[in-house]
Amino acid sequence: MTITLPAWLALAIAILAALGVYDRVMRPSWRWLLRNRANRVLDQVAGKLKIEVRPFQRTRRQALIDVLVYDAKVQEAAAAQAAAQNMPRALATQKVREYASEIVPAFNAYFYFRIGYWLARRIAQALYRVRVGYSDDEGLARVPSHATVVFVMNHRSNMDYVLAAYLAADRAALSYAVGEWARIWPLQQLIRSMGGYFVRRGSGDDLYRRVLERYIAMATENGVTQAVYPEGGLTRDGLMREPRLGVLDYMLRGFDPHADHDVVFIPLGINYDRTLEDRTLLLDREQDGPRPGVLGAAWTTLRFVGQQVALMARSRWKRFGYACVNFGTPISVREWATARDLDFRRLSKEDRFARIGELARRVMDEIGRLVPVLPVPLVATVFARNPGRGLAELEIKAEAERLIEALEAQGAKIYMPRADRDYALSAGLEMLTLRHVVDEADGLYTVRADEARLIGYYANSIAHLLPHSAVHRQAA
Repeated sequence: MTITLPAWLALAIAILAALGVYDRVMRPSWRWLLRNRANRVLDQVAGKLKIEVRPFQRTRRQALIDVLVYDAKVQEAAAAQAAAQNMPRALATQKVREYASEIVPAFNAYFYFRIGYWLARRIAQALYRVRVGYSDDEGLARVPSHATVVFVMNHRSNMDYVLAAYLAADRAALSYAVGEWARIWPLQQLIRSMGGYFVRRGSGDDLYRRVLERYIAMATENGVTQAVYPEGGLTRDGLMREPRLGVLDYMLRGFDPHADHDVVFIPLGINYDRTLEDRTLLLDREQDGPRPGVLGAAWTTLRFVGQQVALMARSRWKRFGYACVNFGTPISVREWATARDLDFRRLSKEDRFARIGELARRVMDEIGRLVPVLPVPLVATVFARNPGRGLAELEIKAEAERLIEALEAQGAKIYMPRADRDYALSAGLEMLTLRHVVDEADGLYTVRADEARLIGYYANSIAHLLPHSAVHRQAA
């Protein structure tokens, strides 16, 4: 007997069959393969990492989502919102599940140590001459193995994520808070698989904030190594910003200073001879200035990439100078709190924020001292202190030498390529000239009139390291 089916019905059956095969056969096989590879990678790196990957990170994502959804404090917040907005409790719980699914990462060791590390190393080394200028290895070695380690750093560029992950890969697998800008396919999946979690900046939803707070608290309590930017966002003028306390408060409001489990902040200072977003960041500071929008930003990015490709095709492309990271002395929260007889759990919200603010400023001061002094910021500072003047190369280098002496007196971490000051200053001047920020005529170098703010941006990256009598504090 022959059964004849319409073409559309046969196609629908074929599609449903294919989906069934994928869901029942291909998908479980793919997950098994990824877990198997991840476990093998974990076995390989287990003896090499200074801070081991925690069991919390290896827990299935769906299990973590369920734990977060039914956390007592989260459910209490859901009940409060349901009552306040006169909505069914089930609807509030559904919102919690959506927030949890948005936040919770899906860490995979294979993606982190094989794909992510490979990409980070390739990208960082392709764009910059990457250096670790200073590292307090003795202090880092004294951090207890069971402590929760939090790398805290200044935020100059979105390259910070790449650079820190690459340079800290032999120490730990870092978990980042990433803004909504990265929630696009396939970047979202890659970031989640590398342990990153997404954050809605400035969200006014109390329920969302409670879900985020509880996830960060759980990760901290379970020893997950995290990376945090206390400034909360990229600096728009090159100057270091005041710390924002939200994430630090989430980490510490339940901290027990008398328990064995400590939280240790490791400060990092980051600086670049060139940040990829410098002009875009300066444009953001103009309140009445034009905003490029999504399409404008995409066009700017494509144009920039096209310019670099064109330079490569003519064999004229050069890397963007030096990118340097300094690792400082760890700061134990338990020691800090014990010395002041503090227990954050017993403080009112106002007192807790005040105390966490003190700790945050202590951490930011240490980060500030660690910010590397690089060739371009040095030369930019010379120009910023001599606005409108044409300077000979010898004048630039002589004043830069005086700046170096002042910085050394302040204990600044100065990175001199090849341990050669003359070479470093020549490299910084060349970088600004190649970018057409500075023009040379008749042996004199002059900042272009429309690039004075860009010069100020780079000078401001080290402004906090100079004596107040010498610092250039003009907004970039």
